[in-house]
Amino acid sequence: MKGKKAKPENQHPNKIGIKEAAGYALGDGGNLFVLTYVSSFLKVFYTDVLKIATDKVATLFLVTRLWDAVNDPLWGALVAKRPPGKNGKYRPYLKWIAIPVAVAQLICFYDVSRHTDSMVLIMVYAYITYILFGMLYTGINVPFGSLASVITDDPEGRTLLSTFRSIGGGIGGAAPLLLAPIIIYTKKTDAAGNTYNVVSSDGMFKFAAAMCVCAIVFYFACYATTKERVKSDLVPNINVKDAYKGMFTSRPFIVLAVTGVLISGQLQFASLNQYLYKNYFCNTNLSILGSIAQYLPMALMIPVTPMLVKKFGKKELAGFGSMFAAFSAIACYVIKPKPDQPWIFMVTLFIIGFGYSFVSITNWAVVADVIDYQFVKTGIKSESTIYAVYTFCRKLGQTIADYGGLMLLSKVGYDVQKMSNAGFVDGVSEGILTVCTIIPAITYTLIWLLYRFGYPLTKEKLEPIYKTVHESNEVNE
Repeated sequence: MKGKKAKPENQHPNKIGIKEAAGYALGDGGNLFVLTYVSSFLKVFYTDVLKIATDKVATLFLVTRLWDAVNDPLWGALVAKRPPGKNGKYRPYLKWIAIPVAVAQLICFYDVSRHTDSMVLIMVYAYITYILFGMLYTGINVPFGSLASVITDDPEGRTLLSTFRSIGGGIGGAAPLLLAPIIIYTKKTDAAGNTYNVVSSDGMFKFAAAMCVCAIVFYFACYATTKERVKSDLVPNINVKDAYKGMFTSRPFIVLAVTGVLISGQLQFASLNQYLYKNYFCNTNLSILGSIAQYLPMALMIPVTPMLVKKFGKKELAGFGSMFAAFSAIACYVIKPKPDQPWIFMVTLFIIGFGYSFVSITNWAVVADVIDYQFVKTGIKSESTIYAVYTFCRKLGQTIADYGGLMLLSKVGYDVQKMSNAGFVDGVSEGILTVCTIIPAITYTLIWLLYRFGYPLTKEKLEPIYKTVHESNEVNE
């Protein structure tokens, strides 16, 4: 009689392969197609196309993200309490929300100023569309992130998923950063014969449409190629209050949350480099080189990171990488590249990218480890609630970065009417350089200190946690 093919001795029963890890990666590719374009270029669209003042844009980001304090936990509770169906607990959200979130990204980049000169109406449109995008993005990102913990409970599989998620995120994130500058900027020559770049409204919308289509394709491909192996409760019995209490009395989760604020905040703050390229180095093509400097080190480190994690551990590797990034960022601030020395800035970005790659590649495996730790500590399975709070922390980091960064731009004299149609401006451009170098130096240093001295889950401490979780899953089969 034919039966299931026996798994080799000592092989984890929920072991996954490259094919499914690649399928999972497509989901984060879909995420980053829309999120990176919004995160990196929407503020430029607001200031240079819609002509919204930087302080008003900063307030917009602050107010809209305050809603996330309610929206994200609500999504977490909603997803946690929904019983699994025939297609799983988390996978169905990929097909339900794929089209709405992609279209929401698209309408954020519609130039409503073509129809009205009223700044009030323009601001209302910006608030509504951005809030809608944020709500829908959480609605697909929370279940997608939670999906990793039920695809497999194999530690090596978790690292594989996190590694491939970095690949998918790299593809989705690199596409807007590498290609958008070619499409969204046009050249302009002033009366003195100086040539510089300005933003094209049509180009920004067309690129948003391209990201919309790519995201939908990747989301549906992720749904089709993944499987939930770790069983969820048929009738979820989640005490959300106890789950949150367990999180905020947990040192691993608190450190995870704070590093989430800093990591996401720094990624978001890096979008201000668009103003640096445009108004300091006066070459928006540097945006492409900057993106290569950011993603190439990660691509180089991806093949070896799983082996390094197996040997040294996630905490240990992330701590080393963040220290490397911190020293490089401090060096960039001290050197202060001149307008004709963009190569110095690019080199420091590459070195920072090398160190940060270890943090980025292992990040989602660290989240899964904290989920396992919380289960062992409290007995509560709370993948989506933990992930929802972590998502909110990342959005909080983005909010701080956007609000603080735009307010700093305002302080150094960035005037939307003047700077959107200008290149280098004495005083203002130097201020942009200072803002874009000192904040990364501070942020990467804090990330290193937290990983080195705050995060307690070493390689040795995780082994018994993995064992307990796996035994529990076997009982529930």
